[in-house]
Amino acid sequence: MNCIIVDDDKLSSKIIEGYVSKFTSLNLIGSFNDAVTARNILTERSDIDLIILDIEMPELNGFDFIGSLDSPPNIIVVSSAEEYALKAFDFNVVDFLLKPVSYGRFCKAIDKTLRYFSRKEVTNTGDEEIFIKKGSSLVKLKLREIIYIEALENYVTLNTNDDKFTIHFTMKAIENQLPSGVFIRVHRSFIINKSTIQAIKENSLDLNIGGSLKNIPVGKSFRDSLLNDINVMAR
Repeated sequence: MNCIIVDDDKLSSKIIEGYVSKFTSLNLIGSFNDAVTARNILTERSDIDLIILDIEMPELNGFDFIGSLDSPPNIIVVSSAEEYALKAFDFNVVDFLLKPVSYGRFCKAIDKTLRYFSRKEVTNTGDEEIFIKKGSSLVKLKLREIIYIEALENYVTLNTNDDKFTIHFTMKAIENQLPSGVFIRVHRSFIINKSTIQAIKENSLDLNIGGSLKNIPVGKSFRDSLLNDINVMAR
């Protein structure tokens, strides 16, 4: 799992770097003492899976940094201010660590992140059931009933044949929890159920939704992985 550290506290960064080096499952791409530089790196690379992030930083604080990202990866917040904890979880961070961070507590946070990051087995059929909040009720939904997922700022909408559910989640976080045998990301704003694909065009695809076709854009950086993931027979 590729990760970066974003913290203007040099001592804290060095300690976290040491902790990261002990994990064979983590690959440190770099440490940055300001969020602006880190954001530039994220716009250039799509393979960053985890950000270990401080909150109080010059020019762009941690919360504004998260809010500026279209699809934030997994995030662990590391801060000396305990009062930021509740707000941090509003941004769907994986964990909040209070400085000074002990190695044991860091290990628990990474183990938790790896559980979120690990994609479900390809053999998963999507029969797993989840409960989605709608109004004042919790509605049971099978994953395979989801036709497509669309990003909307800090929310995502889960679209089925008959309904739509809006939840406070990031695309990266929900992508990591969906079975890869059923779903695939085709655009920075769209994840689709592969079984509903009717046709794949140059820059888009059509989904079959209750007998009607829904056109979904396909991003250039996602097209190759889409074609590699499905069975294509051509002359």
